[in-house]
Amino acid sequence: MRKRAVIISLGIILALLASILIPLILIPRPAVAKIAVISLSGTITTADSSLLSGATITPGLVRDYLTRAKQDNAVKAIVLRIESPGGEIEPCQEILAEIERVKETKPIVVSMGGMAASGGYYISTKANKIVALTTTMTGSIGVISQVTDIEGLLEKLGIQIEIFKGGKYKDMYSGLRELTPEEEEIMQGMIDEYYQHFIDVVAEGRGLSHEEVRNLATGQLYTGAKAKELGLVDELGDLNTAINLAAELAGIEAPVVEYYQPPRLTLWSLLGLANAIQVRLSGLSAQDMILLEILSHNYRQPLFLYQS
Repeated sequence: MRKRAVIISLGIILALLASILIPLILIPRPAVAKIAVISLSGTITTADSSLLSGATITPGLVRDYLTRAKQDNAVKAIVLRIESPGGEIEPCQEILAEIERVKETKPIVVSMGGMAASGGYYISTKANKIVALTTTMTGSIGVISQVTDIEGLLEKLGIQIEIFKGGKYKDMYSGLRELTPEEEEIMQGMIDEYYQHFIDVVAEGRGLSHEEVRNLATGQLYTGAKAKELGLVDELGDLNTAINLAAELAGIEAPVVEYYQPPRLTLWSLLGLANAIQVRLSGLSAQDMILLEILSHNYRQPLFLYQS
């Protein structure tokens, strides 16, 4: 009899607990609204970051970040923290296209660090808003290409290189001879085309006239304060300013801020370090290292790059 009473009591207790807990479980909880903060730091290129090359910004990296943010329904806006002197033109174009694609569904705010110049500014132009520090170095709207002529150096070293080519201008970027006036004209024509494209992008993204942008597109750097005065950025402030602005654009209050972590170094990145050690152990003199540095910075292709 006592055992039956205990069982009945337990049943009553469980029924009471169920009547309390089930409604709590079924009550819809308010969705968490998040702001995704994505850090993009380094030269803009197609090569992944390595211990030798340092941090880089690639189209693949940006695409992965933005796709993740776009597919997360809790993410209501995105902040891109950009720290870059720019880099190769084609990756800049691909990254800008990715930003435009995601911007259609979620607002994007750029927060500029110490430098967001040339290509770093280019990829910022189509964001909903741009926030810069007063001391940010930005602008540098222009194009650069360098072809180092090492013909005299090779003569001094007694090195002669035979060139076989199909196509009149096939070796004009080799740096093994001086460019002809005709080739210089071809090169300048290509630079002018990319330069005009840069102006078009800035004019469209910032709502400025082509004449206004052309007057600013001298290749010079502007501080964040000057850039705001010129209409190149929207607000002055730090990362928190950008986060608050993103929340305002998304129409949310007290969002959770999620900082996306950079990918880990891969085996290929470690191989880059091995190559650097191999060069160091090869017995090259200081002059040899300087020469290699000069030759490695022979920018044959046009770049959206600020060079310090």
